[in-house]
Amino acid sequence: MSRNSIVSAMVLLALSACSSAPATDDAPAPSTALSASFDWFEYTGNDPAFSDPPGSEGYLNPVLAGFYPDPSVTRGPDGYYLVHSTFSYFPGIPVFHSKDLVHWEQIGNVIDRPGMLDFDGLGLSRGVFAPTIEYHDGVFHVANTCVDCGGNFIVTATDPAGPWSDPVWLPEVGGIDPSLFFEEDGSVWIMNNDEPPGGSTYPGHRAIWFRQIDPDTFQSISEPIVLIDGGVRPEEKPIWIEGPHIYHVGDWYYLSAAEGGTAVDHSQVVLRSKALTGPYEPYENNPILTQRHLPEDRPNPITSVGHADLVQDADGNWWATFLGVRPYEGDLYNTGRETFLMPVDWKDGWPVILEGEEEVHYRMDTRPAPLGTIGEHVPLSGNFTVREDFDGETLPFHWMTLRVPQSDWWALDGGALVLDARPVELGSRTQPSYLGRRQQHQNAVATTKVAFSPESPGDEAGLAVLQSDEYFYALGLTVSDAGEPQIVLRQRAGADQPIEGTVVATAPFSGEAAELRITARKDAYDFAFREPGNEDWTAIATGLDGKILSTRVAGGFVGATFGLYAGAAAR
Repeated sequence: MSRNSIVSAMVLLALSACSSAPATDDAPAPSTALSASFDWFEYTGNDPAFSDPPGSEGYLNPVLAGFYPDPSVTRGPDGYYLVHSTFSYFPGIPVFHSKDLVHWEQIGNVIDRPGMLDFDGLGLSRGVFAPTIEYHDGVFHVANTCVDCGGNFIVTATDPAGPWSDPVWLPEVGGIDPSLFFEEDGSVWIMNNDEPPGGSTYPGHRAIWFRQIDPDTFQSISEPIVLIDGGVRPEEKPIWIEGPHIYHVGDWYYLSAAEGGTAVDHSQVVLRSKALTGPYEPYENNPILTQRHLPEDRPNPITSVGHADLVQDADGNWWATFLGVRPYEGDLYNTGRETFLMPVDWKDGWPVILEGEEEVHYRMDTRPAPLGTIGEHVPLSGNFTVREDFDGETLPFHWMTLRVPQSDWWALDGGALVLDARPVELGSRTQPSYLGRRQQHQNAVATTKVAFSPESPGDEAGLAVLQSDEYFYALGLTVSDAGEPQIVLRQRAGADQPIEGTVVATAPFSGEAAELRITARKDAYDFAFREPGNEDWTAIATGLDGKILSTRVAGGFVGATFGLYAGAAAR
């Protein structure tokens, strides 16, 4: 059983929080009599933008569809490694491996055991922001910020699949978005976003700070200096300079950072210097990546691009991973910020991703030179169907729950996923019995089969689509006030609504098991069920407002997830 799965995290609760001993095959049994059993889960995505497949030498963008924001990439001894933000989801900071920057396989999670970080009481869009990954001298390093839960830290591993070390905290490094640079002379440096000297003079005014740290303890050993104050054109009062990286190419040090905020004005800028500590001069044609100047009504727009990280392929060509979004209308999208890949052109000594009226394209005709053979992998881009029959020893790494579990409330049991029905609501900002996977398409269908024997109103288990604690739909099996079995659909659309949400629709059914289905059609969601043995689905509600699941309406930084849940009335 893998140490880097949710299973191991649950089992390790019985051990020391810092233990690296492998879990056994004796998965913990649910701890209460009332539980829900899920036979399988299936996800299908079908977006028209993916209908034109690339040629054999090309690929589709995004290379990781769905909620995979703030990508950072490094080249290791056996391929490329990629990490992302997960905020208050657990396990946190997924680690992906690839031989060609296009086909990615998740091999673990950095934050994979209780005791590493604590997300209790945090909103779903707090927690771990914008990790960066670097490989140096046989060791992988991830620098990150736990927002409202400890600040900046570094973790390390010799195997990127884990285990990763406990966090080494950096109390002298403020702000967010720490990033490491390993100089050829053996010195180690860290940069971060924080307020400029003397404080911000306007909203969004930030600076990039830089200091040397001890290569063993990671603590500061030099006074910090400012590399960028405001942005590349300070006279225009640029906002949110963040996500910095430094690259040493030839005689130059290149400093690249995001600017403009993560919404539609997002961009990537670059500066350079002959000396590591500057001064850095900006590229006169900045930004090197943005889509903010393009018409909103263009077909299949990709917007909000930025937060790039650069890497070289096997032939020495440069490529950029970066985040972007695929709105279905205006700035409305439910799939979160996704990971895109584009080639980097060097023009007059400057790295340029896009310029002028160029667009980020879905279909690319060339791909990076691979570092080895491309193996089989779970699809993460294009149109696909994936099914989980829960017949393995562990759940795949992409399953997540809300915040860090503090008890053993689920188990894999004979080809089923069994969840304890606990008196913890989905909207409670705590740790409900919920396991979810990302919505990766504008048009998607999630289906499951659940068996549940509720004893009273408030006992409920089923299928949810969740954007945050305050914005979700939940379709579940329960009983009415009269004790009759029924299917219930609840909606929560704001912090001012009851934690459990508001009942939108109900329908009677005859048994203790049902198949449940949620269909996403861009800004509209349909909900249906059928009882075992029936071929036809019964719609309980159609065309419900999907915009409440968008980042624009719900706020925050995450995308929607489809998940399996179980809850119980307080007794």
